[in-house]
Amino acid sequence: MASHLDLEEQEQLDQLKAFWNRFGNLILGILLVVLTAYAGWNGWQWWQRDQASKAGGVYDELERAAQAGDADRATKVFADLQSRYGSTAFAEQGGLLAAKAQADKGQNDAAAKTLEWVASQAKEDEYRAVARLRLAALKLDAKQPDEALRLLDGLPESFAALAADRRGDILLAKGQRAEALAAYQQAWKGLEAGADYRRLVEAKLAALGAAPEEAAAASAQGASQ
Repeated sequence: MASHLDLEEQEQLDQLKAFWNRFGNLILGILLVVLTAYAGWNGWQWWQRDQASKAGGVYDELERAAQAGDADRATKVFADLQSRYGSTAFAEQGGLLAAKAQADKGQNDAAAKTLEWVASQAKEDEYRAVARLRLAALKLDAKQPDEALRLLDGLPESFAALAADRRGDILLAKGQRAEALAAYQQAWKGLEAGADYRRLVEAKLAALGAAPEEAAAASAQGASQ
């Protein structure tokens, strides 16, 4: 009996050796690829967390500069953030923050350059859209209305009302009153009732003698009471 079992065990060992001789290198190769990929993935995750942590520190410095109204410092810190951590969300947010600080100090050329970077390099649609809206305003101030209008094309649907309001400003500056009115009306309809921004658009329409009927009726009712 023992001899029979020994023969079976030997046969199984021989089969295992034959299998390993045939597929061993392939199995080891697959394991190596899997382990390498796993190690690479873990390394990539660690690197991203490390980058985000460091970028966050630089962003905090940028935020302090912007809050202090130090546009020159904000520009310098953003340049560092952009060159070292340009692939992070902090760089996208930092670009918008730096551009605002620059524009507030009248550094419109610098602000435009910063916004152009965000508009072209940001991964998030929202950041790109905000950058283009703000850049359109700067282009309008620079007497470049046609370029400003082009920046408003193709924005996400969630920004349609804001884009329409900005388009109204540009068209009005070009002397196209009827088209500007239509744009403002589109913006007013697309904004949430009661929102401060909607009241701003409403004021623009009223200044052009075209206050929305709903707003005019509400104003008249309030006056009668």
